[in-house]
Amino acid sequence: MHLNRMAAALAAMLMATPMVFAQTYPVKPVRLINPLGTGGTAEALSRLLAKGLSDGLGQPVVLESMSGAAGTVGVAYVTRATPDGYTLLYGVTGANSIAPSIYAKLSYDPEKDLAPISIAFSGPNVLLVNTMLEVNSVQQLVAMARSKPGALAFASAGNGSMSHLNGELLKAQAGIDMLHVPYKGGGAAVPDLLSGRVQIMIETSGGVMQLLKSGKLRALAVTGSQRSALLPEIPTFVESGFPQMVSTVWGGVFAPAGTPRAVLERVSEAAARAAKDPAHREQVATLYNEAVSSTPDEFRAFVNAETAKYAEAVRRSGMKIE
Repeated sequence: MHLNRMAAALAAMLMATPMVFAQTYPVKPVRLINPLGTGGTAEALSRLLAKGLSDGLGQPVVLESMSGAAGTVGVAYVTRATPDGYTLLYGVTGANSIAPSIYAKLSYDPEKDLAPISIAFSGPNVLLVNTMLEVNSVQQLVAMARSKPGALAFASAGNGSMSHLNGELLKAQAGIDMLHVPYKGGGAAVPDLLSGRVQIMIETSGGVMQLLKSGKLRALAVTGSQRSALLPEIPTFVESGFPQMVSTVWGGVFAPAGTPRAVLERVSEAAARAAKDPAHREQVATLYNEAVSSTPDEFRAFVNAETAKYAEAVRRSGMKIE
């Protein structure tokens, strides 16, 4: 009986340890790894996220940039970190949902090695065309592409980029043939899109908003499930008759797999608090994104669906990086 009581006490202590840890977490600064390097929108958004989490957690959240291999270096680093909530990841569409299908020898499995906590930001992709192209809707563009197979060219930020895979999704959904022209980044493609050397691109709204406002490019559709507050006059692909053409550029917070559930929920609550803060939302809007949040379970379901969607696009494209 004495041994039984000791065993019961030990079991109760072990069960209580994560709860006690979560109640005191965090007791020191938390690191947030940005895997896409410095100087871009990702860094600006991740810095806003770090500030929002700091306010919600009551401890400094220190942003660290760790770039390389389209974000996969930073993601891999976090998967190997101690799962105690003190090393978090600013995860993004490319490194978390596209890379598993693109890279033949990825050193991590995002589904197994990471614990999703909350989405933090979301922004639409926009179907853009050169203004000299005589189309004013997705339906007109598709009709033109069907009448001239392979004659229209769509630009992308590079092989395996979101803009590339969205172009592949459009080809598959509309049953059209277009020439893919990859560039070294979305910014590098814009001059050729403006000149008419390429006619089409599906790009993030943040990268082209000024060109749209000035009338130098024409937007035909956004890829969100509903119209974007940033471009309320532009219809969605869903409205245009292509219900499966739904994608967003997103960023969110992850932890290494095995991080206590209560810690995940604590960070998720801090992210939700930030997303509701008017000042935070206003700052995010200046970067052409929307501040959003989710529970860990909601975020996991979302990321899994995104990964499956892009896996199909990668399969269709035949793209692989060794």
